[in-house]
This record gives sequence, C-alpha cells and structure tokens, in this order.
Amino acid sequence: MHITPDNRLKKLIVIGDRLLVKPTRPDEKTASGLYLPPGVQEKEKVQQGYVIKAGPGYAIPMPVEDEPWKTDEERVKYVPLQAREGDLAIFLLSGATEVMYENEKYFIVPQGAILMLEREEEL
Repeated sequence: MHITPDNRLKKLIVIGDRLLVKPTRPDEKTASGLYLPPGVQEKEKVQQGYVIKAGPGYAIPMPVEDEPWKTDEERVKYVPLQAREGDLAIFLLSGATEVMYENEKYFIVPQGAILMLEREEEL
C-alpha cells in the first residue's frame, strides 16, 4: 500500500477510549461561533480541536467460560465512545498527550478529558 496525503492517517490505530485530535488555532471560531477566549485557554489549560480518529471504546469484561467456536473478534466487546470523527472537542490539556506526526501537531486525548463536543448535524 502506498501512503498518500489522503490515507496517511489510516495506518494510525487509536486504542481504547482515546481520541486523536487535531488542535485548532487559538483564535479560530467554528461556523456556529464557538471559540475559547485566550484567558480561558491560559488559566484553565483548555484546548479545542477536531476529532480525527476515535478508538473502539471501553472494553467490556467477558465471562470466563471458554467457547472454542468463537473467534477472537467475538470475545472482545466495547462500549462505544460519545465522541465521533469530525466532532469539535474542548478538552483538558492535563489529560492529553501531545504528539507530532508528519510535522503536524496532534493530541491523544482520553474521553474522560473531554469537556464538551460540538457536532455538525441537523437538529
């Protein structure tokens, strides 16, 4: 498989309850007018960005009984995350890990560090 600008993030796999978030510029305002004032970002250590990829969710513990006819995929079940790809997330920086990937900054954020989501869909 050849890596192109369109599929370069496809090889990244986000684990568990984490999200890959691309931060927005501090003064960037969404179409609906949502933005974080500079004072809030500095004092509260809050950041916003768009969810690029989401992990599968919280793993549900499975019963101990062994059912040999089941495949490995059937043995692991997840409670899905509220956040979805494309959502604008406002999150606590204290819970996030900053990473650089192909010269771009991203944050890996556990869902527990998300304060609010904005989703562009019909109400």
